[in-house]
Amino acid sequence: MKKYSTEILSIIESIINKGPRELHAPFFTSYEKFFLNKCISTGVVSSIGNYVNIFEKKISRITKSKFTVAVNSGTSALHLALIAANLKKNEEVLMPAFNFIANANAVSYLGGVPHFVDIEKESLGVDPIKLERYLLKILKKKKGEYFNKNSGRKIKILMVTHIFGHSAKIKEIKKLAKKFNFIVIEDASEALGSFNDKKHLGTFGDIGVLSFNGNKIITTGGGGAILTNKKKYFNRVKSLSTVCKIQHPWNYNYYDVGYNYRMPNINAALGLAQIGNLKNLLLSKRKLFKLYNKRIKNLNWVSLLNEPKKCKSNFWLQTLIISKKNKSLLEFIISRVNKKGIQVRPVWNLINSNKPYRYCPSMNLKNSIEMKDRTINIPSSPGIILSKNERK
Repeated sequence: MKKYSTEILSIIESIINKGPRELHAPFFTSYEKFFLNKCISTGVVSSIGNYVNIFEKKISRITKSKFTVAVNSGTSALHLALIAANLKKNEEVLMPAFNFIANANAVSYLGGVPHFVDIEKESLGVDPIKLERYLLKILKKKKGEYFNKNSGRKIKILMVTHIFGHSAKIKEIKKLAKKFNFIVIEDASEALGSFNDKKHLGTFGDIGVLSFNGNKIITTGGGGAILTNKKKYFNRVKSLSTVCKIQHPWNYNYYDVGYNYRMPNINAALGLAQIGNLKNLLLSKRKLFKLYNKRIKNLNWVSLLNEPKKCKSNFWLQTLIISKKNKSLLEFIISRVNKKGIQVRPVWNLINSNKPYRYCPSMNLKNSIEMKDRTINIPSSPGIILSKNERK
């Protein structure tokens, strides 16, 4: 085991050199300070302000989404997306178990029930072939809607996650969703700057979600966004992201129960500075992948997760895939590298292994279980490549 961990440790140390040793540290230049100071000087730092509006337009331009609504977190974006999709209490929502827990939590906020599905091994995204076979077995159709034969609960929403910035088989998934009349919520939280056949991830589904948390490709400190090309979803999400106040110079009357999820202006100012450097950030991630891959491809027991065919990934997190016969190395490698002060991590425990979701419906998760035991994220900060003053 020591031999294998030494090989990985040596590769990581040689590449990060004196760069960030965290899994993914944000990359800042003096430009961020300039935007933040400018925002502070206006005194408009909360949830109403011009920086938020400009930030939304910039995200729409990058993704070619007709509508964008900026909010205070990716989880808030998921919550509003589910409300816009009209999720009702006791309805089931299909989602991968190989996933961050926010998807399941957002469903739970509305009294819905997560229904866990399996992934395929190329992209670590939802497996459309396996899912279709499963749905044909468990669904019954009644008046144009689909119900789980076993639970009797309606299923009308499919959540798809693009893992580590790599595209799931979203075109095939969309065809499957159309067959069963599902609303597709596309979790592209990790995928700003990632494309499938030149179309930005998060814009294939009925509603898409981005995250701008501190560890994402660009950050607003805390933040997220909802993408959609459908005005009915945009109007609903835009309204509920506020407190739903009826506009008036001084009276406080409200037309609905709002969630006050709007992104603060000061966070949007930070985001605008980050967007200005997005091209460099994406180039740095691709260069980092190539550096790692050049060394790792010479090892016969491990590989680096690459972008799927006809896709362009942002390579948000560089990801090692250990061979099936060597999966017992995972914990030893993670422990040894972390002891050297370099942050590496396994992927999340499958959502259905966590206490709140142990009794939720699930298909056979063979691929998810296997890949969880073979996958390690390694240092992926853009600052490994970029110098502090590097801008275009």
